[in-house]
Amino acid sequence: MTEATHSQALEPHATAPHGPAIEAKALTKIFSDPKRGIIAAVQDLDLTCNYGEVMGLLGPNGAGKTTTLRMLSTILAPTRGTATVAGADVTNDPITVRQRVGFLSGTTGLYPRLTAKEVLQYFGRLHGMDEDTLGQRLEVVVKAFDLDEFLSGRCESLSTGQRQRVSIARAVIHDPRVLILDEPTTGLDLLAASDMIRFVESRREEGRCVLFSTHVLSEAERLCDRIAIVHAGRVLAVGTPQELREETKEEWLEDVFRAYVARADQTFTDEADNL
Repeated sequence: MTEATHSQALEPHATAPHGPAIEAKALTKIFSDPKRGIIAAVQDLDLTCNYGEVMGLLGPNGAGKTTTLRMLSTILAPTRGTATVAGADVTNDPITVRQRVGFLSGTTGLYPRLTAKEVLQYFGRLHGMDEDTLGQRLEVVVKAFDLDEFLSGRCESLSTGQRQRVSIARAVIHDPRVLILDEPTTGLDLLAASDMIRFVESRREEGRCVLFSTHVLSEAERLCDRIAIVHAGRVLAVGTPQELREETKEEWLEDVFRAYVARADQTFTDEADNL
């Protein structure tokens, strides 16, 4: 699965959509836990992502990355705040958002007893694609992701890398404008992870928007046009890798991240002391 194959087989939309691909304002998600009480998983998050851009959410486990992506993909409803994705409101028009978004995570499952082809057909129909359009798109993604040799194999018999390729194809079968990827390389071997990285790069080249979460610094360094550093449910900073380095005066991305987290922890402590 090469970059050349991607760019030849997955054609861009005829016209680029207007406005930001993703725009979130004061997006918040609060959970109530019987043991832990009220938990603010995401707090007043502001974020804008553009077409032709790869934006990374960088943060440790529990920072609020997954909750943010699930709200933007309409899996979770926000407690408050607003967000539009591909021109549709996630709260008021979730069906349109789902039609225009491809969502994928490292734990995305496939129906084990269906063949790869049957999975792609099933999800294409869920997106309301007519049979002619679905047939054409099926040919495109089969070629793009080299699915031919195992297209008729049941998903339960596929290797990890093969299942991941089917999952990627499933996420783009409806030709989405926006891709939301939640730690998509988690659990993958080196080759499968490399395929995923090349795929993300190809989507940017075709003018799509890609928003993905990671705690793998090398992925963020290679892929991201801009990075949003997320900690304790809040966005601490947004900028290009170089802008974040200049602002913190740190060379390595790991040290950049630690600098922002240290500042935030001190701020949180000062706020608590002033209560």
